[in-house]
Amino acid sequence: MSKPYTFEDIYEQNKRRIHYHIHKLNLQDPHKEYYQEGLIAMWQAYQKYNPDKGPMATYFNYSIRHKLIDMLRKQTNDSHKLKNYLEKQAPLLAKTTAPITYNEIPQLLNEIKSILTEKQWKWFYHAILMEMPLKEIAEQENVNVEAVKSWAKQARRKLRSTHDFLLM
Repeated sequence: MSKPYTFEDIYEQNKRRIHYHIHKLNLQDPHKEYYQEGLIAMWQAYQKYNPDKGPMATYFNYSIRHKLIDMLRKQTNDSHKLKNYLEKQAPLLAKTTAPITYNEIPQLLNEIKSILTEKQWKWFYHAILMEMPLKEIAEQENVNVEAVKSWAKQARRKLRSTHDFLLM
């Protein structure tokens, strides 16, 4: 069934909804990540919309708001996971005296990424930050679970041996 309006028409009429929800949720969006997520939500709502179920505007509002909240939750969870991981590693970082601040996390991740190989970083990112099971990582990377375990072992060894580097 063809839709009476193109997505471009719908977008022009409804793009302010995304800004409204970003403002209403008090989100900082300097890189327009939330806006992009809202746009995706609008596209998905446009694709799935059924006129028999209610007004399109209501469905857009619901979809956009919940997609933005999901993204906010995911980002918050990611930063908590990283913080928890770093706290668990605190004994290895015994020289550190000050706690790691939220603003230092991207720099620390870049330093960790520079220490690890591409495969080791894939393990770190997916297993530690995203809490993905090893089996899912293996499927995603088209390797067996033993390969992912090997990446993990090498990455842990490398991070332990170079933890002084992370303190600079």
